[in-house]
Amino acid sequence: MTEPTPTIGTEPFSREPLSEDRLNQLVAALRPILGDDQILLAKTDRYNRARVPAPFPVHRWSERVPDVVVMPTSTEQVAAVVKVANELRVPVVPRDGGTGLTDGAVPMRRGIVVDVKKMNQIHELDLVNRTVTVGTGISMLKLNERLAQHGLFYPDDPASYPCSLVGGRIGTSGWSLIGSRYGHTRDLVLSFDHVLPTGEVLHVGDGIGQKISKSSSGYQLKHLFMGHQGTLGIATKATLKLFPKPEAELSPFWAFDDYEAAHACTGALARAGVATFAGAVLFDEHKVAYLRRDDEAYIPQPADVRALVCAVMYGYEDEVRAGGKRLFRIAKEHGARYLGDEISEGDWAARHDRYATPLHGRTKDGQVIPMSWHCEDAAVNFSNVPAVSRAWHGILADLRRKTDVFDDWGMFAYTSASTGVDYLTEIDVGIWEQRLDDAAWDAWVQAKREIAAVAIAHGGSMSACHGSCREGEVDLLPQELGKGFDVMLEVKRALDPNNVMNPGKYLLDRAYGRDTTDEGR
Repeated sequence: MTEPTPTIGTEPFSREPLSEDRLNQLVAALRPILGDDQILLAKTDRYNRARVPAPFPVHRWSERVPDVVVMPTSTEQVAAVVKVANELRVPVVPRDGGTGLTDGAVPMRRGIVVDVKKMNQIHELDLVNRTVTVGTGISMLKLNERLAQHGLFYPDDPASYPCSLVGGRIGTSGWSLIGSRYGHTRDLVLSFDHVLPTGEVLHVGDGIGQKISKSSSGYQLKHLFMGHQGTLGIATKATLKLFPKPEAELSPFWAFDDYEAAHACTGALARAGVATFAGAVLFDEHKVAYLRRDDEAYIPQPADVRALVCAVMYGYEDEVRAGGKRLFRIAKEHGARYLGDEISEGDWAARHDRYATPLHGRTKDGQVIPMSWHCEDAAVNFSNVPAVSRAWHGILADLRRKTDVFDDWGMFAYTSASTGVDYLTEIDVGIWEQRLDDAAWDAWVQAKREIAAVAIAHGGSMSACHGSCREGEVDLLPQELGKGFDVMLEVKRALDPNNVMNPGKYLLDRAYGRDTTDEGR
């Protein structure tokens, strides 16, 4: 390989495409590392990786198109690509499934997008220790199809389950719908190979072991390299915990006359101490109204159904049956009405549909219009969920009074832990993306800022799942983390001295003396 000529530039802070000479220099440096079919320069290949599902003004999509896309097949290739990017001072952005809602995979400073989808191999299945080692480009759906042959499964179950990839789950430190029993991504990933912004490779886990779940040796770095939204490097190969494939699954849905009773019931279910309890979901009045207005879900039509609760149990049939009896009794004591097996099974099976089905909203006068789905999430203690819900709907109501671009699609609150201490609360918003002009975008960014402020004011965190590095909420990150944000800047500067790894995210340009927060708004 011919060593590239180091170039001191300012590209990590620029939004302009590389010049033709710079692009040719970059591609020439990549060719000894990758085959021709692994270096993508076509407009379609690059535009396909310019955005994530989170709505963004259509007339500005061209601002975030990468200069080149690469599709490596090994850790060694990823490391070599990142080394070239660091030497040439070209931004490099990891991309897994591209399903994130906070712009982690968006190349805001252009440069190289490293798409890991070809790194989807199962390297080792250890049936004795119940672990699997995989390339981070594999989806949980495909992985579990293989594991089912051995009576095992990997219980990381986000809404994006069919299309998000293991690497993206590591990069966002994802949240799982059944995490109250099995834990979330950070609990389920034992270790992983990680390419640092300089191109060096680090094995991250408890101790140096690949399959160790608990170590007290030295600093525990695993959490540092999870949830960084690609700003500290790229995970390439991961070892995951496995569990017996559940023999039985029970997901009863109950209806309530009012939200307060449903909220109280959700807390009681989570605190019941049922070992097979995998999670509970609270649907508020706005969510119920949204789901049944188009008859797209198995939601009953009577107007006295104003809130819903779903509880989920996974395990062996005899223990699920016993736990189910206890939860049914608790629900009845709180005034719940069971909706029956067909509704319950249908709605739980549809839990991943938001990434797969077309959605539409309404103007204020009732006109049906195509809308993109988005949701804002937060981590909130159980006792504060009602107050946060009221405040968030108030913010959306103000926004909707100003424009038909936004539609309030209601809220969910999901248990995060078996004790019910805190909940992932999310408000779903329909956004008419084709009408999202600069004024509407500014209004949306301000609303996101207000939504995040409510979560913090109630002692929560402004994200339990998606991350918080998008315009709006990211402005409040220093407020939420306090001195911890200064530590983030120090870590970023130490590990990424040239700011080439996913620049422009999490206000981390401040680590290099540049506050680029308002650029491009």
